[in-house]
Amino acid sequence: MRLVPEIGWRRAGQNGTRLDVRLLPLLREIGRRATLRAAAAHLGISYRSAWDLLLAQAKAAGGTLVTLEQGRGARLTPLAERLLAADEAARSQLLRLEPSLAVVLAAGERGAKGRALRVVASHDPLLAAFVEEPATRAEVALELQFKGSLESLVDYAAGRADLAGFHVPLREDAGRGDDPLLARLSPRRDRLIRFAEREQGLMLAPGNPKRVRTLADLARKRLRFVNRQRGSGTRLLLDQLLAQHGIDPAGISGYREEEFTHLAVAVSVAAGRADAGFGVHAAAARFGLDFVPLQRERYWFAVRARAAGDAPIERFRAALAGRAFQRLAHSFVGYDAAGAGETCNVDAAASARG
Repeated sequence: MRLVPEIGWRRAGQNGTRLDVRLLPLLREIGRRATLRAAAAHLGISYRSAWDLLLAQAKAAGGTLVTLEQGRGARLTPLAERLLAADEAARSQLLRLEPSLAVVLAAGERGAKGRALRVVASHDPLLAAFVEEPATRAEVALELQFKGSLESLVDYAAGRADLAGFHVPLREDAGRGDDPLLARLSPRRDRLIRFAEREQGLMLAPGNPKRVRTLADLARKRLRFVNRQRGSGTRLLLDQLLAQHGIDPAGISGYREEEFTHLAVAVSVAAGRADAGFGVHAAAARFGLDFVPLQRERYWFAVRARAAGDAPIERFRAALAGRAFQRLAHSFVGYDAAGAGETCNVDAAASARG
C-alpha cells in the first residue's frame, strides 16, 4: 500500500479554522454542473447538507462562495474561483514532490476489488476526476501517480507500473515509428486501452486581448508564455508543432518556465502571470480562458498483453466503459470518450482512424 500527501486549507494563525475537506470537491462540481442540486447528487450528499456546508464554510473562507439565482442555477463567486485556483496551484507543486514524500507500507487486504492497479500517467483533468469518482472507487482499486508521458512509459517498461497513460496526436500520415512514445511499445508485448480523445491548444486571457491566432504569435507578439515540463506528452507535442512551423523555441519568452499540470498552466494565465500557455481545452474552460485549438489527440493506457484479461484490468476497463464515466467525460470541454475501455493493438495508436 502506498500513502501520499494531500492538500488541506485553514485560516492563517495558530488556531486558524480548517476548511471542511468536502468543500473544494463541492465547489468544483458546482462550477462544472452549474446547479447545487446536481453537484450534491454527484457527490452523494443531500441538497440540504450541501447548502449547510456552504453556509458554514463561508465564514472560514472569508466570504460568500456560491450565489443561487432563480432560473440560472448556482454560480461560484470570485472568492470561490480564487480558492479553487489556489488549490490547483498547490496541488501542482505537491505533484512535483509526491515521489519523495510518498510512504510505501506492506500490502494489505484489498477486498473484493482485488489488488490495486499501479498506474503512472500523463496528467489529464478528466483522468484525475475519474479516479476520484465514487463509482470508480467502488469498482476498481487504483494507485495513480502523475508523471510525464515519457517517464510513465519508462516506469511501465521497467515493471514499476501495471498501466501507463500517455497521449499521441491524431495524424493521417503518422506511423508508430514516427512517434517517440509509441516507439517504446512492442506490438507483441503490449496492448492499448482507449481512454479519450481531447483537444490541445493555446490558453489565453479572457477575450483574447492580444489577438492570438497561431503559435507564431507567441514570438511575434513577444507574449509571456508558460510551458509544461520536459518529458510530458504535451511538451513533446508543442515541440513537434513548433518544429513543423519552423518556430525557434528560443524566441518564445517563458519557454523555459515550466508547470507540472494543465490546470497549473491555466492558473498561471488566469492569474495574469503569463499571456499564454499550451494545454487541453478543458483546463482553459475551467478558468474561463479563451482557447485556440491546434491539435486533436488520443489518450491511451498501455497494458501488457499477458495481463490484459486479468480481473483488475477487466474492472478498470468496465469502469471506463460505464455510464458514469461517459457522463463525466461529457461534462469536460473538448473530450470525446467514445469507445473508452476498448482494447486495441499498439499499431492502432498511430492512426487517426484507430
